[in-house]
Amino acid sequence: MFDDRAADARFGKPASGWRRTLFTVIFESETRAGRSFDLLLIAAILTSVGVVMLESMAGMRARHGAVLHGLEWVFTALFTLEYLARLVCVQRPLRYALSFYGVIDLLALLPTYLVALEPSLGALIDVRVLRLLRVFRIFKLSRYAHEYRTLALALAASARKITVFLGFVMLLVLVSGTLMYVVEGPPHGFTSIPTAMYWAVSTMTTVGFGDLVPRTDMGRLIASAMMLTGWGVLAVPTGIVTAEMGAQRRLQTLRDRAAADAHCTACGADGHADDAHYCRRCGTALPRAEIALSPART
Repeated sequence: MFDDRAADARFGKPASGWRRTLFTVIFESETRAGRSFDLLLIAAILTSVGVVMLESMAGMRARHGAVLHGLEWVFTALFTLEYLARLVCVQRPLRYALSFYGVIDLLALLPTYLVALEPSLGALIDVRVLRLLRVFRIFKLSRYAHEYRTLALALAASARKITVFLGFVMLLVLVSGTLMYVVEGPPHGFTSIPTAMYWAVSTMTTVGFGDLVPRTDMGRLIASAMMLTGWGVLAVPTGIVTAEMGAQRRLQTLRDRAAADAHCTACGADGHADDAHYCRRCGTALPRAEIALSPART
């Protein structure tokens, strides 16, 4: 996951100089400058997404198209400078460029430049499609949301359970779709097993489009069973993810307690490793290290 220590280890923190200072501001949120940078970037992301939404409205585009277009270029320039600054201040820029957040940062920039550099793209793909890609900027917010990281960890821990569950659901859809094809048949719209499976998916997920409806008593009985089963289909993955989120929350509580013991009294830095004895910023012995090394406690 994306945190200060992960950025230090994965992308490489410069040893000294202006690149280290820039790295601290951009990637580390524990300082006042880092928090201010994060807040400004969050505001810019939300405002730019709002501009994209307004530009998609025909009335707003007709009345304020020039202003919205100008704002789009302002935000594109700001995000370009941010992206370049992130590449410059790390020791492994390619690794950052290929990371999840690096790809998101790039996707937030490309649509505007592609349309501006090659207007003929409009003949190959609708320009609006490229403009809609700018909503990828909203994913840049994920690096600042602790809850997002908790949910992502819970989903990753639940991946195998959810995969097994989806396999069971697909088996149930195949069996029920085949039964409906046999019971109802082409005269009632179930022209093939894949078509009947489509009906099973829409029924099990409680969507019920109504384009396919069983006409026989046996078909209605099967449909009723599928509808009742749909409640369980919705509840099982929710329970799996909720249990994992609870486990992640308990684990985070333990980490927070350990981090509280690792708060440096000299410079105020935190986020140290669980086995650290000295501050990663100023080298001062951490409180828990002083207790461990104190002659009175040995």
